Amino acid sequence: MGKLTKNQKLASAKIEAGRAYTLAEAASLVKEITFTKFDASVDIDVRLGVDPRKANQMVRGVVSLPHGTGKQVRVLVLCNPDAEAAAKEAGADYVGLDEYIDKIKGGWTDVDVIITQPAIMGKLGPLGRILGPRGLMPNPKSGTVTPDVAKAVREVKQGKIDFKVDKGGIVHSSVGKVSFSPVQLMENARAFVQMLVKLKPAAAKGTYIKSIYLSSTMSKGIKVDVKSVEA
Repeated sequence: MGKLTKNQKLASAKIEAGRAYTLAEAASLVKEITFTKFDASVDIDVRLGVDPRKANQMVRGVVSLPHGTGKQVRVLVLCNPDAEAAAKEAGADYVGLDEYIDKIKGGWTDVDVIITQPAIMGKLGPLGRILGPRGLMPNPKSGTVTPDVAKAVREVKQGKIDFKVDKGGIVHSSVGKVSFSPVQLMENARAFVQMLVKLKPAAAKGTYIKSIYLSSTMSKGIKVDVKSVEA
């Protein structure tokens, strides 16, 4: 095992083993233990008491973070010509249809979100094998298949994110950047967890939110007291 760097030792010294911090404490601490030269993302990991293998316990949804994610989200809108102007005005980075479908067929996926209209979905079927594994396939449940593409673009640009529980029962998401204030991180994290609570499946029994951890891109995870988030 390699030796810990000076910064890693400083970070480890700040985290009490076995302690669960309040959300406010964790939001401040994650900034203190991050020493990257870039503006690292701050992530939240929530372990849920669900069995994702069962369809009636799947947790998937969208949430608009009060302070956004701090990331520059590249949005492609695949739409009919009559919606192109509104999509561009809303802030879409790429707008079009057939030319972008051809580019995707050629392997181009240099975007973060793809938004389209219901009438266009039939054309996107053949792209599933390319977009699906990358999490880019538009989906009505995440709001990326909609008649109002301009509204969807604005929501994504303002911090709307979609999430899905993984096979291990954990939901991962970014809730900001290290440059955010502790209050901004705290409010974003709370909004995310509150949405998870709203989406609790009726079939889920026992403790629903089992654990919450906050971390930055290259920091250790900080255990968060669940009650301090739900309060």
